[in-house]
Amino acid sequence: MQKIAVEDSLTNVQQALREKGYDVVELSGENVQNCDCCVVSGLDTDVMGMQDALTKGSVIEATGLSADEVVKRIENKMNH
Repeated sequence: MQKIAVEDSLTNVQQALREKGYDVVELSGENVQNCDCCVVSGLDTDVMGMQDALTKGSVIEATGLSADEVVKRIENKMNH
């Protein structure tokens, strides 16, 4: 089962992923390193525009996307 870390504020995305059978965990420093993919809202961007890579998995920004669109992007990334 693929593990997906999702930001707390994205409850609709969490639910949609669980319905598809994904192992969904809270997006936090400890969880990110072992995840296949991370979903972020984009609202917690560092003010200086700097980001540290905490995962080797894909990162999906959910801003402006429906839960179904996020799921489709994750499925596309996992299949390639």
